[in-house]
Amino acid sequence: MENIFKMVSEKSGISEAQAKSAVETVISFLKDKMPAGIGEQVESFLKGGTGSVGDAANGIKDKIGGMFGK
Repeated sequence: MENIFKMVSEKSGISEAQAKSAVETVISFLKDKMPAGIGEQVESFLKGGTGSVGDAANGIKDKIGGMFGK
């Protein structure tokens, strides 16, 4: 996630510490708003964990499908 902090810092003109706080706040917000399990997958991906965007997308698709009885 260090790359994300650096990119946000550079693009916004804020310190890396401020960028880290901002990114962590956004991740926390998204985890709270996403269906159970999806937020953790996204956070894991952003932190460089195993899995891929495709895995996260498939998880989201499955959760949304489940919401509509599919």
